[in-house]
Amino acid sequence: MTGRVTLVGGGPGAIDLLTVRAVRALAEADVVLVDRLAPHDGLAELAPQAEIVDVGKTPGHHAVPQHEIEAMLVRYAASGAHVVRLKGGDPYVLGRGGEEVLACHTAGIPVEVVPGVTSAIAVPASAGIPLTHRGVSHLFTVVSGHAPLSEEELAHLAGLGGTIVVLMGIATLPRLAAGLARHGLPAEHPIAVVERGFSPEQRTTVGTLADIVAIAGLARVASPAVVVVGEVVRLAHDGDAAAGELMARAAAMSVIA
Repeated sequence: MTGRVTLVGGGPGAIDLLTVRAVRALAEADVVLVDRLAPHDGLAELAPQAEIVDVGKTPGHHAVPQHEIEAMLVRYAASGAHVVRLKGGDPYVLGRGGEEVLACHTAGIPVEVVPGVTSAIAVPASAGIPLTHRGVSHLFTVVSGHAPLSEEELAHLAGLGGTIVVLMGIATLPRLAAGLARHGLPAEHPIAVVERGFSPEQRTTVGTLADIVAIAGLARVASPAVVVVGEVVRLAHDGDAAAGELMARAAAMSVIA
């Protein structure tokens, strides 16, 4: 008998941000293929009957290539197993979930998608940064920083207004900051980099288009991190105290200058 696949969005890494439906899917799983940024702590308890297989990728190193992950989904399900593909964030927000669903459909494997809390929204929120705020920003755009944006894309982003959220964007941060400035955003436009959201090591680094690359370099900012570009960064006073203190210091310095 053919099994089935459930693609589960695991949220930004904290086990208690899993949805009720995600928890139910894990409890029924025979096999769990888990990403690096998905919740790991407590996973064995949530999926007590399952074989847990780590297929996580790190920047520049894919120990299990994407095509092999898709083949594993099909292979396990074809043997009759209920396979849970536990992914970080939401499967359909820069998570390659669409590719995995298509692979299952092509092989005739039933597949369901369980949405997850996307890090694009949750991680800035954990640092006290709202992506929208009345009178400040009424829209936000989520983009992948895995590869540098084209000049056309940078021009569109700079002209669109609102808040820009970049996932997987640490390596391309210099080109992003320079490109947005080149296409009209002011040098003092604020940027926040929130590392390791919802972990004990969460940290926020704040700067502007003009200085974020130097500041991030001195702070040794590293992935995983979410980059937020926009005036909403100045509202980071309700969450991450360090971010608020940095912005206050930056504002004071600009006044003195």
